[in-house]
Amino acid sequence: MPPTLQALLLFVHLVGVVVWVGGMVFAHFVLRPTAVERLPAPVRLPFMAAALGRFFRLVAVAVGAILATGLALLLRVGFAQAPLAWHLMFASGLVMAAVFTWIYAVQHPRLRQAVAAADGPAAAATLDRIRRLVVFNLGLGLLTIAVSVSIRAG
Repeated sequence: MPPTLQALLLFVHLVGVVVWVGGMVFAHFVLRPTAVERLPAPVRLPFMAAALGRFFRLVAVAVGAILATGLALLLRVGFAQAPLAWHLMFASGLVMAAVFTWIYAVQHPRLRQAVAAADGPAAAATLDRIRRLVVFNLGLGLLTIAVSVSIRAG
């Protein structure tokens, strides 16, 4: 693979990671607490459903880019020759993608339905499930970044 193509793949891969992991940090540590602090539940729940909908559409693109570029970079050297850390990163990416798919395809539609039905308790419970899944993915994403940095530093 030409060096410029490899650099492009790595760039797209890293931009996807920044969007996804950085977005989770922002959503969990900035957006959510501010919404809880400033907005009453009847306003907060529709706001969060709409904001997460926009974020999840971006993440869907980022996940596709991360998986495609990660696989391309892995295939460049071959599975058998790739370092163990690359396999760990790819496996954690697949787990994270599966969790995101569950959030995006199942939990977020449930949140939107509960908000549309003005069912505050159901919307709040679903939003909390989404929050817990995002925290899981955020932890796994940070661990994956740590693995990436450790192989580059070593």
